[in-house]
Formats: sequence, structure tokens, C-alpha cells
Amino acid sequence: MEIKTILITQARSGSTRLPGKVLKEIAGKSLLQIHLERLKKCRNVSEIIVATTVNQEDHVIYDKANEWGFSAFRGSESDVLDRFYQAVKDKNADWIVRVTSDCPLIDPELVDKVIAFSQEKDIDYGSNVLVENFPDGQDIEVFKFAALESAWKNAILLSEREHVTPYIRNHSDFNGGSLFQAANFPCQADYSKIRMTVDESRDFDLIKILIDQLGVEKSWIEYTNYIIDNNLGTVNGQIIRNEGLIKSLKNDN
Repeated sequence: MEIKTILITQARSGSTRLPGKVLKEIAGKSLLQIHLERLKKCRNVSEIIVATTVNQEDHVIYDKANEWGFSAFRGSESDVLDRFYQAVKDKNADWIVRVTSDCPLIDPELVDKVIAFSQEKDIDYGSNVLVENFPDGQDIEVFKFAALESAWKNAILLSEREHVTPYIRNHSDFNGGSLFQAANFPCQADYSKIRMTVDESRDFDLIKILIDQLGVEKSWIEYTNYIIDNNLGTVNGQIIRNEGLIKSLKNDN
């Protein structure tokens, strides 16, 4: 029987640091469209769903996703765990892949590799972010639908509702827990200082340079090497990784 793997990318217009960022355009295409067109090349994904919010301002994201031929779902802005679960609960999915739409240059081949790694090991959760050696903006998480459902039913902490996977990670054997089996997809070197995500205008500036110079078809390592070779880390390298999650953790207490 074929494994059903659904990729969900979360997207919204509201952003304190760069409002409307996913619909900002480079070379005539929005970051969201570039992101989705790259993901469409994934071979190990059965369906892609854009999970946005019920906010009025996010009508456009829902409509654009449909216009481009992708599934879309609208749910809670703050309880992102619930948004993910509601988006996929009736799809009979075996596995869920989580990415975020502020990563326009996510690498579809890398996504496929993390999926294969997780499914071959038959673990509850596999990702390339348990050890953060890949560039920020190439974050990929793969988990069983059963693990998502367990998190949805049991997560209480604000950080575990505002973000999709902390409950699974916190209760995994990788972090000393016992509920889930987890493993990290390794990177050949430490590229964690490289940013290919878009949180601020400086990030957008860097993505624009990469697309203007290299186009939208390159692999993550080609973009990474271009950043290193041209000392482009100075454009946005001072920005804190995972700032949103750090804020949520502070609010747990």
C-alpha cells in the first residue's frame, strides 16, 4: 500500500518584522509562489497544503494558493498546532511534512531526503533541525500523523500550541523523553550561521541577490556556497534564529 505523505506549509500575512513578506515579489513572483513551485518538485510528497489563518488579511493567501493549483486551509492564527491538525485530520495521511513559507528557497531534493530518512527508520519524528547545522531556511520536519494527533490532544504549553512540533520533540527519546522516537538528518558541515529565511527586510535583500544572480532552480548547497564565496552573510547574519519560538518559550512560565 502506498504511503500517504502530506506536506503542510504554514503561511500568513501578519508579521511584526516584515508584514506581508510571503507575498513580496522578486522577478515577478511572490516568495510564496517561488516556495511552492520549488516544493512541487518533491517526489515523496502526495499533496501540498498551504495552511493559513482565518484572518481577513489572509484571504489572499488562501485564494492565491488555490489559483496556483495547491490545496489550502484556514485555521487558528495562534494555535498553529490545531491549524495543522485540522488541515490534515480527514486526509488519511500516514506522514506529515512541515515547512514554513518564509523559506522561499527550500530545497525539494533535501525535503525528499529527510522524508526517506524518516520513513526508512520508521521513527515518529525526523528532521534536519534537532541539530541545527543546515542553513536557516532549509528547515524540514517529518512526523507520523499519529504523533501529530497525540500532540494535538495533549499539548498544553503555549509554545507547544503556537508551534507545531515542540511537544513531539520535547517528549522524544532524542531529548530524553519516552513518547516518541526521533532522529536528526545530518549535515556534512556546520552551515547554521547562513540565513535563507525571510524574517526582516535584510533577509529579503539577500534572497533577492540570490535569485537575481542564480535564479530559483539551484540546490541549497549552491545558494549556500554563493553566500560564503561572496561574503553575503554580512547582509543578514546578525539576526537571531528561531526568535518566534524563543519568545513563546519565555511566555510558558
